[in-house]
Amino acid sequence: SFTFIINEEEKCKDRTPFLVLLISTTAAELQHRNAIRKTWGNEAAVPGIDIVRLFLLGIETKGANEDVLLRESEQYRDIIQQDFMDTYNNLTLKTLMGMRWVASYCNGTRFAMKTDTDVFVNTVHLVEKLLRPLPPATENYFTGFLMTGHRPIRNKGSKWYISEEEFPGNWYHPFCSGTGYVFSGDLAAKIVNASLTIKSIHLEDVYVGFCLNAKGVKIVPPPHSLFNIHKVPFSPCVYNKIITSHHIWPHEHIHYWETLQEKKHTC
Repeated sequence: SFTFIINEEEKCKDRTPFLVLLISTTAAELQHRNAIRKTWGNEAAVPGIDIVRLFLLGIETKGANEDVLLRESEQYRDIIQQDFMDTYNNLTLKTLMGMRWVASYCNGTRFAMKTDTDVFVNTVHLVEKLLRPLPPATENYFTGFLMTGHRPIRNKGSKWYISEEEFPGNWYHPFCSGTGYVFSGDLAAKIVNASLTIKSIHLEDVYVGFCLNAKGVKIVPPPHSLFNIHKVPFSPCVYNKIITSHHIWPHEHIHYWETLQEKKHTC
C-alpha cells in the first residue's frame, strides 16, 4: 500500500461526475498534459456533461522535479501521485492508484476511463455515442479494445515479456488494451477489491482483466473500430467517429481537437 504525496480529495465534493478521466503520465510529459488540458481532457469539453480529469504519477528518482510538479498541481488541481517508483513495470500500481482514488473519493461517478497521454480521446463521441445511451444505473460495464485468446510472451526481447515466475499460466483472461478502456463507476471498488487477493503482474491491462474475471465481469465488445491501439491517420470525418487513436504528439492533440471542433466539414 502506497501513500498519496499529491491528492485531490475534494475533486468530487458536492458533485457527481458523469465521467472521470484517469490519464497515466510521467513527470517529463508536461507538454502532453498541457495539450490534453486544452483539448479533449478539458473538463468542459462536452457541453452539459460533468467531467473530472486526473493525471496519474509515481515518483522519479528522489526529489527530482518534485517542486515543479507541486507547482503544476497547485495550478491545475488535476494530479494525483503516490510514492512508488514511476517505471514501466509499475504501471499496474499506477492504474490501481487511479481505481482506488475513484473508489475512495468519487465513487458516485457514472463512468471512468483509463488512458495515456499519447492517446487522443474523442470525448464528445465517447459520451454521445457510447455512454449516453446506457441506462443511468449502469453496473459491471467495461469496454475498450478487446484482447482475447492472448498468451504470455516469453521472448525477453519483447516489450510485453513476462517470466514464468511472474505468471506461470498459459493464457490470459480477456482484457482491454491499456491505451483506453471505459468502465462504470462501481467497478473501481470491485477491481481494487479483487487486487487484494490476486497476485500482481506488471502488465496492467492484462492484470485488470484478471480482476474483472475474478469478479465475474464480462467485457462488453465495443462497436467496430471505436477504440484503436495504433495511430489512425487524421481526417476529421474519421476522427469524428472514433474514440481513441494512439501515438499522438502534443501538437497533434491540439490540431486534431481544434479541427474537430470547427464542425464545418461535411462527411
